[in-house]
Amino acid sequence: MSIGVFDSGVGGLSVHRALVQRLPQADFTYLADQANAPYGGRTGEEIVDLTRAGCERLFDRGANLVVLACNTASAIALRRLQQTWLPGYRKALGRPVNILGIIVPTIEAATGLPWEHEAERRGDKVEQLDVLGVFSTPATARSRVYEIEIDKRKQDLAVFSQPCGDLVPMIEADAGVVELAKAVEAHVEALKTRIGRYPHRVVLGCTHYEIIADIFRAALPAGTPLIQQPAATADALELYLERHPELDPGTGGSRLFLTTGAPGPQNGLVESFWGGPLRFEAA
Repeated sequence: MSIGVFDSGVGGLSVHRALVQRLPQADFTYLADQANAPYGGRTGEEIVDLTRAGCERLFDRGANLVVLACNTASAIALRRLQQTWLPGYRKALGRPVNILGIIVPTIEAATGLPWEHEAERRGDKVEQLDVLGVFSTPATARSRVYEIEIDKRKQDLAVFSQPCGDLVPMIEADAGVVELAKAVEAHVEALKTRIGRYPHRVVLGCTHYEIIADIFRAALPAGTPLIQQPAATADALELYLERHPELDPGTGGSRLFLTTGAPGPQNGLVESFWGGPLRFEAA
């Protein structure tokens, strides 16, 4: 048995690395749906169908639990799959399986509040707002998941999402640092113009963006905190497995990397982030 980690491409490696560091004895299978990346410009139905297909591949490979290391899949597909597909699939499979996302732990980290918390609705105006910027894919931005869910929990935290439709294809294509820096600077400036100031804190709401987190840091005012999705997800997964011992993560420490795209070595940008060579096998 193992833990499956799913993303449209290489971005989920940022979450995968944090999970492996936290649970070194667990067995992990990573699946990148590079044949269909990026997801950010796709319709909701396409995202649901592709995410379901990816989860099925991982369950067929022996995963008991799949972590959607993709904000777009988590925002658009997770709840629907959990509610309408997974119960029947679980029954047909004959063993306990589940799918988790990365948005819940990210919102908990951003608000400092548990997911179950609900803010008291106040009629009076909030005098001072904390401003959170979220850089994401267009699909995640359209879902307004961060705005909606944070507003339920924390009234003095204003959320502004900035869609960055060009960054995932650039990262997958091994774009140069100068080219990436220009694109990131343009998105930071666009968000600043909309807000009227820089955000107090930032969520990199696409796991691909963690690969170029240093470029975002350079484009933002010095010291702007970046809420770390990988660390928040690792914290949440560790606690979840403690509560659900029936979802055996394995004990062999095996690592398997799969892709629906072209197998082989990953690009230089990814390998630099990963810290060494990385080969994907055909899914």
